[in-house]
Amino acid sequence: MHVVVDRDLCQGHGMCALEDPDVFAIHRGEDQVTLLDETPSESHRAAVENAVRYCPTTALSIEET
Repeated sequence: MHVVVDRDLCQGHGMCALEDPDVFAIHRGEDQVTLLDETPSESHRAAVENAVRYCPTTALSIEET
């Protein structure tokens, strides 16, 4: 899987970082998510899917590789 962030939609709410802090991060002073791992292993799938589902601005998506 490949995680994609739409930078036009992301407002840095940080819900994704709460779901999977190994894949997503919000750094102090930044208003958008940082992807720590664009192609996480399958062991992260459930958490990444939750991050996509709960993103308040629908800025996240998964592309299957």
